[in-house]
Amino acid sequence: MKVCLLGGNGYLGPWVVEELERSSDYSLRITDVKLPDRSPHETMHVDVSDLEQVRRAADGCDVIVNCSVLRPHRQLAWDVNTVGTYNAMRVATDLGHERIINTGPHFTITGEPYHTYDFGIVEEVPAHAGTDLYALSKSAGQEICRIFAEQVPIHVLCMLFLNFRSTDPDSPYGGRRGLIPFSVTFPDAARAIRCALEADVAKLPSHNEVFFVTADLPHGKYSNAKARRFLGWEPQDSLEMFYRRSLQP
Repeated sequence: MKVCLLGGNGYLGPWVVEELERSSDYSLRITDVKLPDRSPHETMHVDVSDLEQVRRAADGCDVIVNCSVLRPHRQLAWDVNTVGTYNAMRVATDLGHERIINTGPHFTITGEPYHTYDFGIVEEVPAHAGTDLYALSKSAGQEICRIFAEQVPIHVLCMLFLNFRSTDPDSPYGGRRGLIPFSVTFPDAARAIRCALEADVAKLPSHNEVFFVTADLPHGKYSNAKARRFLGWEPQDSLEMFYRRSLQP
């Protein structure tokens, strides 16, 4: 399977590359606006807001994994998170791909209105992204995915993350920095992407499915049961080091 990885040199992309390198079943085309200095894989400079650049990037590939993201800038957030998602969907559809993997933050679906009181939250709750620019632009992109999936024969698997952590205490994402209720390690997140690539889409409930990718946390605020059931994904890394008190004085 040849994978076109959009945003392949960003926050999550390099971990997805490392995970897919574990199998000879994948070949990779890594695309980004800023490419890695060195890579054993094919690389291509791509601005996802440009439809023809995305089309060239995906030419000859079997699937698109969209890890591209832009948070703070109003115009660029729209260009990347919304228009970029449309371009990925348009190209995947035109190429006749069976599936596309989209990614985003958990508040693409469950934004601020869910943060205070709710627990046991699942992917099928009514979508309320809140008013944050990042959330709204990603939510608009996910709505584009939903509409495409209703009208064309493609399966959209949307993987939602938020707080990426490392179990290495020396990592910038390790240590004792506060743990929020939707968290997962980078390797577990990357494994979820691989599971989405390998899942039997014929067994999914619909052509547009959203998955919460979060570790098993004791409060149970968000459920990862759907990813376990349909993708065969389970978090391998415990985050207990972030929420248990040390017994040492």
